Amino acid sequence: MQKPMYILGIESSCDDTSASVTCNSKILSNVIANQEIHSKYGGVVPELASRAHQQNIVPVVQQAIAQANITKEELSAIAFTKGPGLMGSLLVGTSFAKSLALGLQIPLIAVNHMQAHILAHFIQEEDNKIPPFPFLCLTISGGHTQIVKVANYFEMEILGETIDDAVGEAFDKSAKILGLPYPGGPLIDKYAKLGNPKAFTFTKPKVGDLDFSFSGLKTAILYFVQKQQRINPNFIKEKLNDICASIQFTIVEILMDKLKNAVKKTGIKHIAIAGGVSANSEIRNRLQLAEKHFNWTTYIPKFEYTTDNAAMIAITGYLKYLDGNYSDVSVTAKARLKVTE
Repeated sequence: MQKPMYILGIESSCDDTSASVTCNSKILSNVIANQEIHSKYGGVVPELASRAHQQNIVPVVQQAIAQANITKEELSAIAFTKGPGLMGSLLVGTSFAKSLALGLQIPLIAVNHMQAHILAHFIQEEDNKIPPFPFLCLTISGGHTQIVKVANYFEMEILGETIDDAVGEAFDKSAKILGLPYPGGPLIDKYAKLGNPKAFTFTKPKVGDLDFSFSGLKTAILYFVQKQQRINPNFIKEKLNDICASIQFTIVEILMDKLKNAVKKTGIKHIAIAGGVSANSEIRNRLQLAEKHFNWTTYIPKFEYTTDNAAMIAITGYLKYLDGNYSDVSVTAKARLKVTE
C-alpha cells in the first residue's frame, strides 16, 4: 500500500483565499473564502483583495487541516500558487507558504496556476474520468483562453490562445452592458437557459485557426444594444433572455470551432476543459454532444474544481512532490506566467 503523503495547497491568485489537503491524489479538504466586497465595484480591486487574503489565510489553512483530520506536523510538503495572478494577492500566499514550510522543515512547492487548472483532472474521485496522455485542454477563465496540448503532467504546449480579451471577460463585460451585476458570466448562463439562442446574430471574429479574439465581439454587442435601445428604451428588459442566449451561443460556437480545428490538426480526440468558464452549462452541453457527433471523449471537471481553488494546487503539488520538484525559499511570485513555464 502507498504511504500516505499529505500535501497542503494554498491558492491566492485573485480574490478567493483557498486551502486544501490531499492524501496522495485524493482530496481531504478544500476550503474557499470568497470576497464579497468586490461586487459593488463591478470587478476585483487588487488592494482590497490582498488585504482580505491577509485576514483569511490563517483561518482558511487551519480549517483545511482540521477538516482533513490531520495535524500540521503530518504534512509532507506545502504547495502554493506562484502565478499568474494579482501580485499583491500572490505575495500573501507565497509568504505564508514559505514561512510555514520553513517552520515545519518540509519541502516547498511552487505551482503554476494555469497548469493546476488542467491537472485538477487528476484528482481521484469515484465518478471522475481521468484523461490519458496526450489530450487537449481548453482552458477558459476570466484571464485566459487557450487550447493546450498536454503530453504529460508537466509537458504542455499552447496551440492557440486569445490575442486580446479572455472569454470570461467577454461574458462579464457583456453582462455589464446589459446592466447585470458582477460577476455577470453566471447570470448570462442563467438567463440564456430561458431564451432563444438564434434570436440575434453576432459576427464571429476572423483570426487564426486556433487563436481567439473577443474584443471585437464585445464592441459589436455594445453597439447592437445601444442601437436597439434607441429604437426601444425597454429593449434589454423585454429581450434579456434572448440577448443572453444569443451572446452565449456565439461565444460557445467560437470555442467549439477552435476545438474542432485543434482536433483536426492534432488527431487527438481526448478533450478536457478547465478554468472558471468551464462551469458554463452551454459549453458542458456542447462538449457532451461532441462525444456523440465527433466521437470525442470529453473530460468535464466537477464545479468545485473549475473556479480558483486550492485542491488543484494541492494535486499539482503532489505530482511535483513525486517528481522531487521542490522550490527554494528564494522563489518569487510572478504576476505573469505562461502555462508552459
